[in-house]
Amino acid sequence: MFERLREDINSVYDRDPAARNAFEILTTYPGVHAILIHRLSHQLWRAGFKWAARMLAHIGRFLTGIEIHPGATLGRRFFIDHGMGVVIGETAEVGDDCTLYHGVTLGGTSWKKGKRHPTLHDGVVVGAGAKVLGPIVLGAGARVGSNAVVVKDVPEGATVVGIPGRVVGSNDEQQDSEDSKGTAFAPYGTSGDMPDPLANAVDALLDQTQSVEQRIERIVAVLREQGVDCNGERLIPPDLDDATGQPPAPPDKNP
Repeated sequence: MFERLREDINSVYDRDPAARNAFEILTTYPGVHAILIHRLSHQLWRAGFKWAARMLAHIGRFLTGIEIHPGATLGRRFFIDHGMGVVIGETAEVGDDCTLYHGVTLGGTSWKKGKRHPTLHDGVVVGAGAKVLGPIVLGAGARVGSNAVVVKDVPEGATVVGIPGRVVGSNDEQQDSEDSKGTAFAPYGTSGDMPDPLANAVDALLDQTQSVEQRIERIVAVLREQGVDCNGERLIPPDLDDATGQPPAPPDKNP
């Protein structure tokens, strides 16, 4: 128990530069409180004391603003920063060294029994306000940017942003800090040089528009060489009849 508590405190030190000492972490960090309460409620849930487990989880929600179903499985060194508004569903599974920020939902998309919440492998970071929905899998080291909505599996080490979530990069390209195990860690699941998919799409459209304009200019030049002006009208040489485009008829010798 004390070893797990020590790990929890060290995980806060590693991922929150505002943390100053162990006493402050134990007394003022709602994410730590929520995890400690969940461990007890989870044991009650597994022992068959369902109502007691739910009641304890409800008290923890009232005290911390973090709702963790007692049936959820949480790994070691799990850190919930700020925490207000975090919701973790019954069948959610969270691996070791994961980080969630405030407003995150690990929710379900089905009313059917069975697995209906996400699985987060080790080292996953989910930014503030993000929604990870359904029985999907986020690979080890994946990042979810703030306010993203993820409804499909995320590959290992990938970074996802947007609504719906889109993979925009990998951790190898965007490392900016390290956690206690030496893997990439990015606050809120983002970094300063993360590509903007909307800006990239606009740039691609502009490039395509420029390419189309250049092709049109070349086509117009060829048409002019063939006697067609830019308005699509035939240019009639002066030695041809304006109406028919044929040589003019010879003059009538018998007026």
